[in-house]
Amino acid sequence: MRYSALKILKEGLSGNKGWKPAWREPEPKTEYDVVIVGGGGHGLATAHYLAKEHNITNVAVLEKGWVGSGNVGRNTTIVRSNYLLPGNQPFYELSMKLWEGLEQDFNYNAMVSQRGVLNLCHSDAQRDAYIRRGNGMRMSGADAVLLDEAGVKEMCPFLNFDNARFPIKGGLWQPRGGTVRHDAVAWGYARGADSRGVDILQQCEVTGFQMDNGTCVGVYTSRGSIKAKKVAVCVAGSSSRVMEKAGLRLPIESHVLQAFVSEGLKPVIPGVVTFGAGHFYISQSDKGGLVFGGDIDGYNSYAQRGNLPVVEDVCEGGMAVMPMIGRARLLRMWGGIMDMSMDGSPFIDKTDVPGLYFNGGWCYGGFKATPASGWCYAHLLATDTPHEVATAMRLDRFMTGRMIDEKGMGAQPNLH
Repeated sequence: MRYSALKILKEGLSGNKGWKPAWREPEPKTEYDVVIVGGGGHGLATAHYLAKEHNITNVAVLEKGWVGSGNVGRNTTIVRSNYLLPGNQPFYELSMKLWEGLEQDFNYNAMVSQRGVLNLCHSDAQRDAYIRRGNGMRMSGADAVLLDEAGVKEMCPFLNFDNARFPIKGGLWQPRGGTVRHDAVAWGYARGADSRGVDILQQCEVTGFQMDNGTCVGVYTSRGSIKAKKVAVCVAGSSSRVMEKAGLRLPIESHVLQAFVSEGLKPVIPGVVTFGAGHFYISQSDKGGLVFGGDIDGYNSYAQRGNLPVVEDVCEGGMAVMPMIGRARLLRMWGGIMDMSMDGSPFIDKTDVPGLYFNGGWCYGGFKATPASGWCYAHLLATDTPHEVATAMRLDRFMTGRMIDEKGMGAQPNLH
């Protein structure tokens, strides 16, 4: 069933009796061409593009909870492509282009809002670094605008320009960046994949991998064993625990990243604003709540909750750059489990186990990467060759010395 304004009008006049479920609730088959472990944004996007772009529809997505229960529904909804290094920037720019056509692609309102992302700079050295980053972005085809203090003040007059400790000297603005409704992304991809024949199996936890002479030939689940020609894992913060079941160790640590939403306020934040002298980022939702976050909690955990010191640290960063939010009341908070790689960049690659593939290590960049991650992972699964923008995202790059050290965009080794 396709959604449209005419369909909404028709259903409204007929008592809304014609709506159908967004996706099916099928029983597991005994065998699939591809089994995707993880029903978050990346897993669902992979299934969608496998079916749509590669005509591989005998696919199952296995989710131990419910669709959208993981990191795809536990983030601050920011999308951007303001990266620097050649191993990252073309990939995230591809993701930005896919975001721009996403709602038409899967016929679902994901509330893509390209209001811009502004990174503030507070020193001459930081401004020079932003000039370099902006030039790198433009060379890859992305958009970047360098603003001076006056330009930032015109855009965000509410910032603390009188702070002698953190003077605002300008900023790097990406007009095409912005926010997207996080859970709607999961629902849209689930609906898109299901409409092409993909089975989405919720409450189906993977308990082990079926091996035959060292080759992965399927999975054991809480709903029975399932054979597969290829098994693709993308489980974010649970990557280490799941891959351990196949006897693999990953260069990944799991950390909590907290996010916060304030009470609803009148429109005040024009887009996304990030504090350059600390780790603080903020935007405003369509409901009026201020959505913000900061650093990871700094200790290994699989719990979707955080601790008070980081709450204080995040709020201190917010108060330093925009004291006007000091009286806003916190409405809710949550934690996502970040799969932090040691160089801050992700993996989309085959493993040493034939038939087993891995997607993870996204650090802070997982949500914004969702479309490109699914696109490139689907390409890898369909062709057994990496997509041209994901060739550097290899599992063996630490062994070969080809790290993608995107400083300031991924992991912070001092917190590991």
